[in-house]
Amino acid sequence: MKKTILMFGVISGLISAAFMSATVPFIDNLEHGAKGLVVGYTGMVLAFLLIYFGIRSYRENYGGGVISFWRGFVIGLSITVLSSLFYVVTWEVIFFKFMPHFMDGYAAHAVDAARAAGKSAAQVAALQQQMDTYIHNPLANGAMTFIEPFPVGLLMTLISAGILRRKAPVEPTGAVEAASV
Repeated sequence: MKKTILMFGVISGLISAAFMSATVPFIDNLEHGAKGLVVGYTGMVLAFLLIYFGIRSYRENYGGGVISFWRGFVIGLSITVLSSLFYVVTWEVIFFKFMPHFMDGYAAHAVDAARAAGKSAAQVAALQQQMDTYIHNPLANGAMTFIEPFPVGLLMTLISAGILRRKAPVEPTGAVEAASV
């Protein structure tokens, strides 16, 4: 199981890291809104397709064509966590080494959007404080980054484990009785 998780988790992680590395430089062209979300989540879905193939590979190569929902879920969740960690590490490197001022623009955009939506001064100040924590704390930044791809991977895991579950074939009782006579 470890070999399958590592192989498919690393491949999925490399896909998500490559996709992020290729698209982040163009984030200003995608705006901080809907276009960026569509592009980002499309990359995540493509990377998380490896969950399906990982569960199927385990079922066929190690499970003898049989896998329970829970075994598939554990394999898929493990692939999700590994891939999400690649995503986080890639973002941390891009953010802190190459784009340290990216979040300043994002925070300003979020605060302006909150003001435009009619939020109170206290709510805007709380948002600004939250953004400052996120910007300057690598652990908070990493945790917030982790929860971007993880729900997508969890959904792909649930769907894949459900589709790929297969019970062991049950022998008819008449065949067993006839063989023992």
